[in-house]
Amino acid sequence: MRIKKIIAITGMSGFVGQNLNTYLEDNYQIQSISRNPSQREWTYDGFLKDSFEYDSIVHLAGKAHDLKKTSGESEYFEVNFELIKKLYHQFLSSNATQFIYISSVKAVADTVESVLTEEAIPNPITAYGKSKLMAENYILENLPSDKKVYILRPCMIHGPGNKGNLNLLYALVSKGIPYPLGAYDNQRSFLSVVNLCFIIESLLKNDFPSGVYNVSDDGAVSTTELIELMAQSLGKKPQIWNIKKSIIGSFAKIGDVLPLPINTERLQKLTENYVVSNHKIKSELGIDLPLSSKDGLLKTFESFKK
Repeated sequence: MRIKKIIAITGMSGFVGQNLNTYLEDNYQIQSISRNPSQREWTYDGFLKDSFEYDSIVHLAGKAHDLKKTSGESEYFEVNFELIKKLYHQFLSSNATQFIYISSVKAVADTVESVLTEEAIPNPITAYGKSKLMAENYILENLPSDKKVYILRPCMIHGPGNKGNLNLLYALVSKGIPYPLGAYDNQRSFLSVVNLCFIIESLLKNDFPSGVYNVSDDGAVSTTELIELMAQSLGKKPQIWNIKKSIIGSFAKIGDVLPLPINTERLQKLTENYVVSNHKIKSELGIDLPLSSKDGLLKTFESFKK
């Protein structure tokens, strides 16, 4: 008799996958599905063709948003849509009872004017967002009556092993370089990978209704507050300059032509609002998240020191 539930996870070599494996490995039997498998991993071809035994699948693998814009649009649809169709059909024909798909808030909106909820009408602009939405729609059009299917839409995820814009900001703060955008008072939602793992395990342990859920930490944080938290983790005084927005905007326009540290696109990313509501998932699951937004960010920044 099997004691531990078998959880099949795609994309386990990635940032979220590594953290999720560590979070779940004591209480579950974890089985990785990989394009380049080791001896203990399942191949995608093998998983799709053979009747592997598993209880739940967590689909993390996907083509991430390419900030350098070097990827063709077809790559997103091949990985983020065509692959999930195959995995989902295998799940439907299996004895497994749960399918958890990690989508993205970008499947709904690239910019947010107020607060993003699950009631928002999706209107993605990028190929990344469109491919994620296409996968969501396919799943929702083929929901089984005897299994549970969850679509999670996380916002920006951070945690140990994270690489991206937070690391770049942290490097500037650690070098004592002033942050020049203190005049901007934006608000952004973030998601600690610990909170994401907690939510995934909550779904694995219980019998909640199938559905689509936004996932974020409680509360939002401004970029200026991020700089202050980074400085706090380093034991430094934050260096923040309140330069007039008109001056910053002029420099950003010049940066569109010349190789300056800032251009209009980078300025927008650093100063835009993107607030995500997590009310639905907390309410329907009856949970409180283990980490507050600021505690989660501090935990991440502490990991950067290593």
